[in-house]
Amino acid sequence: MTKTKRKTEVVESAGGVVLNPKGEVLLVNQNNDSWSLPKGHVDEGESPMQAAVREIYEESGVKDLQFVRALGTYERPRIGKSGAGSDTTQVKRITLFLFTTKQKILRPLDPHNPEARWVERSKVSAMLTHAKDKEFFTGILSRLPKAKGNK
Repeated sequence: MTKTKRKTEVVESAGGVVLNPKGEVLLVNQNNDSWSLPKGHVDEGESPMQAAVREIYEESGVKDLQFVRALGTYERPRIGKSGAGSDTTQVKRITLFLFTTKQKILRPLDPHNPEARWVERSKVSAMLTHAKDKEFFTGILSRLPKAKGNK
C-alpha cells in the first residue's frame, strides 16, 4: 500500500516589526492561543508592503506607520489548531518590514486577533509562539533602532 503524500501549499504573508517611541514591539494575539508579530496573507494584486500595512492596521488598529526598512523573508509551517504544534500542509513565506509609530492606543479590528500589546523588546522572543518567529526576531534584534526615550 502506498501512502499519498499531501502537497504543501506555500502562502505569501507580510507584516511588520513595529516600534513605539519607547522602543517597545507590537505583538498580536491570534485566536486567543498564540502570539506573533502582526502579519497576514498577501492578497491578489497587493504588494508585500501594502499587505503589511493593512495587516498591522487590522490586527492592532495602528494606522500611523513610518517605514524604516525591509527586514527580510523566512519560511515556517502554519501554527496548528489551538496554537499547538505546526500544520505542515501549509508553509508561510513571511516578509517583514520595520516600522515606527507614535500611536499608543491599540484597538484590533480583526476578531481573530482579539488583543495587541506593546512589549519590551527583551521579552518579545519569550512571548512569540512559533520557534521560527523567535529565531527571526532574535536574528534582527541587534539591527533594531534604539528607543528615542519616553516622549
